[in-house]
Amino acid sequence: MTNAPSRKKQPQRVRRQLLEVAGRLSLEQGIAAVTLDAVSQAAGVSKGGLLHHFPNKLALLDALFDDLVVRFDSALDEAMAGDDVEKGRFTRAYLGVCFALDAEAQGWQMLTIALLAEPHLKERWREWVARRSAQFAATDSSPNCLLARFAADGVWLSDLMRSHDIEASTRAILLQKLNSLSLE
Repeated sequence: MTNAPSRKKQPQRVRRQLLEVAGRLSLEQGIAAVTLDAVSQAAGVSKGGLLHHFPNKLALLDALFDDLVVRFDSALDEAMAGDDVEKGRFTRAYLGVCFALDAEAQGWQMLTIALLAEPHLKERWREWVARRSAQFAATDSSPNCLLARFAADGVWLSDLMRSHDIEASTRAILLQKLNSLSLE
């Protein structure tokens, strides 16, 4: 019998590490690069360890999607909690979160790339949008609110593609104008 030190299992840390590696691989090399072998190797986890958490690539992508959407929802809920005006509250929160996504760009960039590449995730995002739109239909269904959210999606995509170099002052003006649309 040996007295070799045993490593304490940390399943949540391993799961988080696998998700981070999958996100980074998809961002750096595309969604096709997210294979179970590549993720397990890059994370320094055995393939069996990866399979313990995610039985296949779709389960891994679903978990990554779930993680990012939970964070997105939390940021929206937090922003709405600080807004006393009911009309357009969800839209203003959506605007604020989308305009601030640059701070955590890697995860959101990965989500956007995955949404474009994976029909299953695209459908899940469509369902999220439909659910949240229905939830706030009484306060945020005006054409102006929809236009503002579409503009936020454009800013999100522009940030992802780095297609426009928008100065902070211009960005603040855009956000202010879009926020005012949510009140009309």
